This record gives sequence, structure tokens and C-alpha cells, in this order.
Amino acid sequence: MIRILFVCHGNICRSPMAEFLFKDYVTKKGAADSFFIASAATSTEEIGNPVHHGTREKLAPLGISVKGKTAVQMTKADYQKYDYLIGMDSWNIRNMLRIVGNDSQHKIYSYLDFTEHPHDIADPWYTGNFDETYEDICEGMEGFYAHLRSINPKLPK
Repeated sequence: MIRILFVCHGNICRSPMAEFLFKDYVTKKGAADSFFIASAATSTEEIGNPVHHGTREKLAPLGISVKGKTAVQMTKADYQKYDYLIGMDSWNIRNMLRIVGNDSQHKIYSYLDFTEHPHDIADPWYTGNFDETYEDICEGMEGFYAHLRSINPKLPK
């Protein structure tokens, strides 16, 4: 089982969008049983709050529900629990490293590092642009899954 934790600042916009899109993606590929996927925040600002309405509204037309998801904070223990800890931007990566201490097992990545155009995924909490965030997360999803397939060739295409 491949264990993935998507991480952003508050766990109400980008990381839950990545979590639920990736869950949907691997389900459609017939690979859901190969994954455990979750998301978390680096901050405590939104703990217990539901997913932002902009993310809910972006995913709902795709038939993807985030019902019941509330923001949680990443912990040091998550480093041992997950195989991949995927940050949405460089600030998230710095905060993730602060939480876990160091990345001795090379588990922490920026989501778009798996694409041909590595860059930070802008936080729609500030930009208001959930479409751009969605497009970046979809690009990251494709690249990340291709990476996983390259090291796990039994995953479906």
C-alpha cells in the first residue's frame, strides 16, 4: 500500500483538493486498493473547519464529495506513517521540515516537482482562483501517478 499525505497551510483548499482528486483518479484507474490518501495542514489556523466552499464548488460538478472532511494538522508521527508527504508550495515544504525535523528518508516533495513545470501551487485562499489551483493539482496528479507507476509497474495505466 502506498501511503500519501497531501499538505498545505490550512488543509481547507489545496491539500483536500489534491486528496480527493487523487482518490477519485486512482479509483477510476482501478488502483484504489493500492493507496491510503489523506491531507493535513502545517498550521493550526483552520483545525476542525470544513473544506473551503471554493474547493467544494470546484469538485462537486465532478461528482466528488468532501463531506465530513475537516482540517487536521500534520504531526511528526506522520513522517513514519506515510511514504510520500506532498507539499503544495515551498513555504509548506519549509514548515513540513520544521514539523518533522529532517527528511532523512526523502519522503517530502513539492507536488509539481513531478511535472515538467515545477512551481508552487498558488493558494486560492489568497488568489480566489480555484480554477488555476485545480489545473495545477491535475497536472501534479498526472505527473505524480506517472512517477509512482515508474517505480510500481503493477499499477494500472
